[in-house]
Amino acid sequence: MCLCYLDDIIVFSEIFDDRLQRLRSVLKCIRDAGLILNPKCVFCSRQIKILGHLVSEEGIMPDPEKARAVQNFPVPKNIRDVRSFLGLCSYYRRFIKDFCLKAQPLQELLKNGSKFTWGSDQNESFEKLKRALTSEPVLGLFDEKPPTASARCKRLRSRGRAYILHIWLYEAI
Repeated sequence: MCLCYLDDIIVFSEIFDDRLQRLRSVLKCIRDAGLILNPKCVFCSRQIKILGHLVSEEGIMPDPEKARAVQNFPVPKNIRDVRSFLGLCSYYRRFIKDFCLKAQPLQELLKNGSKFTWGSDQNESFEKLKRALTSEPVLGLFDEKPPTASARCKRLRSRGRAYILHIWLYEAI
């Protein structure tokens, strides 16, 4: 029916009338809870920016502004810069095919006891990651028809609660 993250709620459906019905249900729950909506709310939009992503009927892609930040990232001069760059790229790792392999030369710099040495392998890794993220990758939207996998995670048990992790499988378009 909807996706929630902190104070963001996305109501979605392929059929507009279904979306309106779902929106009515969500708004009723909000009203019944005594909550107030922020004026920045967006209704019936074909695309929306949320959590650093651009979501539309075509699929999900990194927010173009964030992709520009990766593109304009200067060549790292120290370990802190490498961590910062990898952190930015890691957030979008599901958009980058073979992310771990492409990032490996940079990851090597972060190992304990490693000395910062920027060589051709690191430069190639840096450029590959920038290229991969700025080439407008798109993930297909979740299709409820094929089965999804879910699993219980014992590590996430807290005060007798068992959390269920749902794994949504995306395919690059």
